[in-house]
Amino acid sequence: MGRNVVVTGGGTGIGLAVSRRFAENGDEVTIVGRRRGVLEEAAKQLGPRVRPIACDLADADAVEGLVRELPQRIDVLVNNAGSREARAGAGPHAVLARWRGDFERNVLTAVLLTESVRDRLTPCEARVVTVSSIAAVRGAGSYGASKAALHAWNHFLAAQLGPSGITANVVAPGTVAGTEFFGDRLNEVELVRRAGRTLVGRVGEPDDVAAAVFFLASAEAGYITGEILHCNGGELLGR
Repeated sequence: MGRNVVVTGGGTGIGLAVSRRFAENGDEVTIVGRRRGVLEEAAKQLGPRVRPIACDLADADAVEGLVRELPQRIDVLVNNAGSREARAGAGPHAVLARWRGDFERNVLTAVLLTESVRDRLTPCEARVVTVSSIAAVRGAGSYGASKAALHAWNHFLAAQLGPSGITANVVAPGTVAGTEFFGDRLNEVELVRRAGRTLVGRVGEPDDVAAAVFFLASAEAGYITGEILHCNGGELLGR
């Protein structure tokens, strides 16, 4: 019997690759995100085991409504939703908007949902996997700080869930092509530059990250918790 899996940000990029990996494994997958049309298109692409639900995960009222639609038993929760706050500018108001936006999009989207479904996580089996970023350890202003907050929170979460036999881990990708994150900034020149600072000579693909997430969600990873799995081809080490 397949597992019940919830993937946030499951309509594009890394989240789509993660959702595909679980669906192909025979699991029942609920994908969650803000854009209904994107989610519905992804569900069509991935097949009948995938159910789309639109929700703003930084909105507590919206999360309460979402929880009523989720399975009563959740075996895997993948907190992948997140993005970089696009607003720039100087002055306290611009700084506040940028930092608050990154915190809401990257931290609250994970924390609100996870705390809301904790009593539905299957004892002795459930896995919580949160997608962070290399920016959390390399430093990247408000975005990097928000991703670093996920690392601290995951340590706390692992301690809270551990007595129930539930694991909580983080996957921190480096540069990943084939996502919406970089927009038009990841052109050919930038791809070559970023590939050159890895140790394997290439940037990542969404399937690389999906493989790491899938492993941490597996039975074989049952003795791994509170960890940060860096998935960056050695980009963190540089060259």
